[in-house]
Amino acid sequence: MLIDTIKKENMLALKNKDENKRAVLSVIINKYMIAGYEAKAKGKELSDDDLLKIISKQVKELEEEKDSYVKANREDSVKKIEEQINVISSYLPKLLSEEEIKSIILSLEDKSIPSVMKYFKTNYANKVDMGVVNKVLKSL
Repeated sequence: MLIDTIKKENMLALKNKDENKRAVLSVIINKYMIAGYEAKAKGKELSDDDLLKIISKQVKELEEEKDSYVKANREDSVKKIEEQINVISSYLPKLLSEEEIKSIILSLEDKSIPSVMKYFKTNYANKVDMGVVNKVLKSL
C-alpha cells in the first residue's frame, strides 16, 4: 500500500535529517491514521484512494499557506512550502490535461453540468482537478 511507502520515506528523511520532508510526511501519516480510526468506527477500511484524497487536500492547504507567505514577503517560508508540496505531490497520480478532459466530455452523451461532474467524480476521482473540469465544461 502507498502508506507503507510513505512511512519508509519518512524514516529515511529522519535518518537523513531532512526535517522539512519529514514534517510533511508525518502530517500525511497522522491524517491517514486519524481517518483510519474514523473509518474503523464506521466499520470500513481505508484504501489508497482515501490516502490520495488526504494528500490532495494537504497539497491544497499548503498552496493556500504558500499564498499567504507570498503576500507577507516571507521567501524562506515560501521555499520550504514549495519543497513540501513537491514531496507529497510525487505520490499523486498525473492529472488529466484540459485537452484530455475536453475529449472525455465530448464523448459523453449527457453534457449537463451535474451529469459530467458526477461522471468525473466517479470515474476519475484522483486523476482530475474538478475545478479544471468545471472550467473546461463551461468553455464548451
